[in-house]
Order: sequence, then structure tokens, then C-alpha cells
Amino acid sequence: MDFDIRKISTFIEETFVEGCKAAPKPVTMIVVAAVLRNPWAGQGFVENLRPDILRLAPRLGSELTNRLIALMPAEKIEAYGKAAATGVNGEIEHASALIHTLRFGNLFRDAVGGTTYLEFTNTRIAPGASISVPMMHKSENGRRSHFLTANVQICDGPAADEIVVAIGAADGGRPHARIADRFQDMAEMGLA
Repeated sequence: MDFDIRKISTFIEETFVEGCKAAPKPVTMIVVAAVLRNPWAGQGFVENLRPDILRLAPRLGSELTNRLIALMPAEKIEAYGKAAATGVNGEIEHASALIHTLRFGNLFRDAVGGTTYLEFTNTRIAPGASISVPMMHKSENGRRSHFLTANVQICDGPAADEIVVAIGAADGGRPHARIADRFQDMAEMGLA
């Protein structure tokens, strides 16, 4: 790897029983997370983040997307999302810079046939803190059955001069979804 990635961690969760009831089919969630050196660490306030965004975001998006697709074929993915976390002394804008660009997100969205934005979160955390990767349906952003969250932990990251960037996907929604879609609520309330 030629762009300051210290490690890549992969998390796979398979749910067979939810709420004391067997799932009609197991639901698999996968998260692939990269711990990388913050390219702006130690520079004070950086006025223009764009050069490093253009240099890093496409390569990072490609690396994470390829790894996730190798574990879960694109045609199986129903929900997706992304997360960025920065070390305790890092600036949230630095972590956000690498995921909030079409040069990162479009690689994942296009690979899985998504048509809506990628759900996301940005946080400042200490090494070993939980990182939440929110997900939603890849094409129907009001489909609450696919409002999912994967929680992952990287015991030694991010350090103060590092960023964690993660993408996640699921091959289904909640096993026993029982709440209405957002669009149904809107229609019933005359908001559609």
C-alpha cells in the first residue's frame, strides 16, 4: 500500500435469531475499515483540504469497495453506509473530507447499483472506541426495515494522528421488520 494505511480491519456479523425468533433468512453485515495516517496531522489549520482529498479519496474508496465486494457480491447488497472517525486530537473535518466526496462514495455506490446517498457518521474518538456505521437501503432511502447500524471497534486506532474510514453493507434488512416505511407515514399524514 502506498498511501499511509497502517491496517485494514474487516468485521462480519451474521444474525440467525433476532428478538428470540429465528430469522426467515440470516442477515449478514460486513464492515471494512482502514486506519490511515491523517494527511493533515501536525499542520495546524489547513485552509485547502482538496489536494489531499483528490489524491486519497478515490484510492481509499476503491480499496475498501474491492475488499467488501470480495466478501459480499454486489448483487447481494441491499443496504450500505460509511463512517469516518478521527483520533482524539484530530479535526472532524479531516475525517469527513475523505468520505464526503463523490470521488469516494460513487465508487461504492456504482459497484453495488445504489441510487441514493450513502448513510454516514463522523465522530471524534479515542483509540478502541466503538465506531458506528449506519446503513440504509441502497435505493429506497425511506425503507426503515433497512435502517441498520454495524458497531465495530479497532483496539489500537485511531491514534491521535490517524483517521479511520469504514464502509459497510448488508444483504438484507432487519429480520422481523414491523414498522412502516417513511413514505407510508408521509402519505398518511398528507405530506407526500
